[in-house]
Amino acid sequence: MSIVTPELDARFRAAAAATGLLDAAYDILTDTPIGDLLVGVTEHGVCRIGFDPQPERALEALAQRFGPRVLRSSKPVDRVRKQLDEYFAGARRGFDVDWDIRFLPDYNRRVLDELARVEYGTTTTYGQLAALTGNPRAARAVGTIMNRNPIPIVLPCHRVVGANGSLTGYAGGLERKERLLRLEGALL
Repeated sequence: MSIVTPELDARFRAAAAATGLLDAAYDILTDTPIGDLLVGVTEHGVCRIGFDPQPERALEALAQRFGPRVLRSSKPVDRVRKQLDEYFAGARRGFDVDWDIRFLPDYNRRVLDELARVEYGTTTTYGQLAALTGNPRAARAVGTIMNRNPIPIVLPCHRVVGANGSLTGYAGGLERKERLLRLEGALL
C-alpha cells in the first residue's frame, strides 16, 4: 500500500506542468472580492475563467476542448493570478496575457477581439459591439457570445450593457458585473 503525501502530490503536479505533459492546468483562486474563480491555462494562454463554485463542469469542458490531461497546478496559473490580484487591488487596468480561444468560431473570436478594446472604466452596448464587427444587427448574437465568454474579466464582458445603459445578463451574475464596474469606476 502506498500513501501519496501532499508533498509528493505537489511535486507530481509541478513536474507534469514543467515538462509540458498537461493539456490544461487550472487552479482555484479563493480570495477574490467577487468569490472563487477557476482559472485555466494552456501552453497558448489563459483559456478559462469560471465563476462556478462546482468546478467539475468547467474541468470536463476543458478536457473536451483541450485534451484529457487537465490537472490542478498553481505554477502555470501564477501569471494570470498575479494580474487578477493587481486588477482587483486597483493597480491594473488591462491584462498582459495571451488567450487561448482558438477553438471558438471565427465570428466569436472577432467579437472577443473587439471586446478586448473596450477600455477600463468605460462601457459599450451589445449593439455597438456588433457594429464594430461589421454586423450592426447582431446585438443578440453578441449577447450570446458575451454570455459564453470563456475568459471573463480578462476579456471584459462586464463592460457591455444594454442599449439603455442598464446592466443586463452576466454569466457570473449581475451582482458581480456591478462590482466589477464599480471597481473600475464605470458605475458610481
